[in-house]
Amino acid sequence: MHIAGLQKSSLIDYPEKIACIIFTQGCNFRCGYCHNPELFEQREPLISTEAFFEFLKTRKNKLDGVVITGGEPTLQKDLNEFIYEIKNLGFLVKLDSNGTNPNIIENILKENLIDYIAMDIKAPLNKYEKITNTKVNTDNIQKSINLILNSNIDYEFRTTIIKSQLSYNDFEEIGNLIKDAKNYYLQKFIPSKILDKNLMNEKTYSDKEFKEIKQILLKYVQKIEIR
Repeated sequence: MHIAGLQKSSLIDYPEKIACIIFTQGCNFRCGYCHNPELFEQREPLISTEAFFEFLKTRKNKLDGVVITGGEPTLQKDLNEFIYEIKNLGFLVKLDSNGTNPNIIENILKENLIDYIAMDIKAPLNKYEKITNTKVNTDNIQKSINLILNSNIDYEFRTTIIKSQLSYNDFEEIGNLIKDAKNYYLQKFIPSKILDKNLMNEKTYSDKEFKEIKQILLKYVQKIEIR
């Protein structure tokens, strides 16, 4: 595994659980608002797999689970084996993904390797390439959404929101895209350490506007939360 970082404890990244977070290297998107642009390329791992598992063994009965994020974790060739080892130590696993590799997600779900999955919804499908600055097979995005909607594990969808990128009509389309989803999180854009410095002056929606967006989405999704 190409592990770039480890957060030893978090109370917010795995709902209702205490978890550590590992950050994997490598991502196939180039979203301008990304807070982890240093993870785009796979380089020499900063933390060895062996060192991570030595740490994890010391956290039995202290942590509930492990969050695997990135980057894009499904680009890791040994992801399945890595999760197997985590599960064998008795920890829950949450996977964060952009949904571009549905075959891997399908296999992981079939093998019952994860307990929770969070998928980023970047935009309506017709805006994906504009937001991610990459060529996107949107059929794969739709397939991953369907796999998650029909899975038997806990899940969430989430979208980081810059006002100039996503309109009210876009949220109607996203609602249709993830129709009947249990959980959808609207994430306020925070201009800090991001890939595209030109976005530093961009704004997210106001609290009042977020409430209006929430009402739009409640026609499609069971639960909406704002982060």
